[in-house]
Amino acid sequence: MDKKALFDSVSNMEEQIGELYQQLGELKTNLGSMLEENSRLQIENDYLRRRLGEESVAGTESEGVMAEERKEAMQQMIERGEGHDNLVKLYQEGFHVCNIHFGSPRTNDEDCLFCLSLLNKK
Repeated sequence: MDKKALFDSVSNMEEQIGELYQQLGELKTNLGSMLEENSRLQIENDYLRRRLGEESVAGTESEGVMAEERKEAMQQMIERGEGHDNLVKLYQEGFHVCNIHFGSPRTNDEDCLFCLSLLNKK
C-alpha cells in the first residue's frame, strides 16, 4: 500500500467519523425532545387518571343505568345478527373466523371446518 492510498484511507475514515459524529448529535437532540415529551405525557397522564378517579367516584350512581343501556344495545345487535354477518363477510374475503386461526388468511381459499361450524351455529 503506497503512501497516497494510506492517506486517502485515513481521510475517508475521518470523513466517516465526522458524519457519525453529526448523526450522534442529531440522535442526542431527538432523544432530548423525546424525553421532554415523555415527561410531559406522564404528567398529563397522571392528571387525567386523578381526574378520572374523581369522576368515577361521582359517577357510581349512574353506573347501573349505563350497564342496562349496554345490555339493551348488545341484545339488539344479537337480534339483528350483525356480528354473524360480519364474520360471514370476513370468511368470504378469505380470512379465518374460528378461534384457532382467527384473522389469518385461508390458504388457497380452502374451507376451514372450524370456521364453517362456527358460522353454521345459530
